Amino acid sequence: MAIEKKSALTQVNAREFSVHLHKHLYNVGFKKRAPRSIKYIKEIATKQMKCKDVRIDVGLNKALWNNGIRNVPRRIRVRFTRKRADGDNAAKSYILVTHVPVTSFKGLQTTNVDDEE
Repeated sequence: MAIEKKSALTQVNAREFSVHLHKHLYNVGFKKRAPRSIKYIKEIATKQMKCKDVRIDVGLNKALWNNGIRNVPRRIRVRFTRKRADGDNAAKSYILVTHVPVTSFKGLQTTNVDDEE
């Protein structure tokens, strides 16, 4: 019997999460809310996808900063996608975090997504 090693490259390529930002930004000063929310999303991506190189998409950054530094949305739907890195001195892969616009968060759960590439 051959034992297969679990590698980050062979695991799921994309996942969708609903991130509840409000409970992690409670009691945080107004001028630190948007930057803290970005750090929290990066932390979740690192834990879930097991990769330290996390990159935030421009659309997600605009969605978080849309109402200013202090009025961050309470919840946001994001997609974590594992991509292969280009270049020699970079890591083998990185995680790209993109925004998924939804009308309602009712009944949404974490789902594995087939990559459309």
